[in-house]
Amino acid sequence: MRIALLPALILLAFSPLAHSQTPAPAATTPAVPAADPTKPLATVNGKEIPALYGELVKREMAQGQPDSAELDARVRESLINLELLSRAATDKGLEKDPRLAAALDIRRKDQLAKAYLEDYIKAHPVTDAEVQAAYDKAKTGPIEPEYRARHILVSTEAEAKKVIADLGKKAKFETLAKKVSKDPGSAKNGGVLDWADRRAFVPEFSEALAGLKKGETTQTPVKTQFGYHVIRLDDTRQPKLPELEAVRGEIVKQLQQQRVRDAVTAARANAKVE
Repeated sequence: MRIALLPALILLAFSPLAHSQTPAPAATTPAVPAADPTKPLATVNGKEIPALYGELVKREMAQGQPDSAELDARVRESLINLELLSRAATDKGLEKDPRLAAALDIRRKDQLAKAYLEDYIKAHPVTDAEVQAAYDKAKTGPIEPEYRARHILVSTEAEAKKVIADLGKKAKFETLAKKVSKDPGSAKNGGVLDWADRRAFVPEFSEALAGLKKGETTQTPVKTQFGYHVIRLDDTRQPKLPELEAVRGEIVKQLQQQRVRDAVTAARANAKVE
């Protein structure tokens, strides 16, 4: 279970080893004890910091780094800082501030909720039969066609109308795209876009694209949040559903998301919410 420990990560900046570019000598680098998980990581003003805290923070701070004595030392220093500064805040009575108390309570409940959902998914694992059923359902349902399109994006409607007029005078779409299109990703390639179904485009673009036949170009500018488009449909194709094993992981994720929705629904079923 992954537990976010942002305060410890923030306190990394205060660690004397945080900006070190070379590992500290082993003789002077106190490391998180790994052999005995029952031994405290450190004792600060008589209060023990459990080794478990070091394990949790280390997971957050590693960020793909190899295990090392330096990393252990940084974890230890961050937890010592965290203990000292949190104690200073408590001594000053800052935990009594309503906003801080609310923030702490929300964080605690957030972690508990995540733990409950992870436990719920573990107790209700996705079965092979469910994965197969979801795949079979997808096979019998409609599959969105994919489109191979080109477009020219300009800033104003007047510019788009001029592009359409120039195309009507036999100007080449690809040449105009390279010359005037404001889309840096496609302009250099003559306005061509990757194969995609309509869900990949904003609604206005998608609707205009679906209304075209192969080889046709929009005769009126298509306005979207990005500007004004002139769109040409070059080709369409009907994609094939991938083999089950290629999409099994994605299906499992979708079914687990449904488990989460089920857990929330069950939790709210008998709740009195006013």
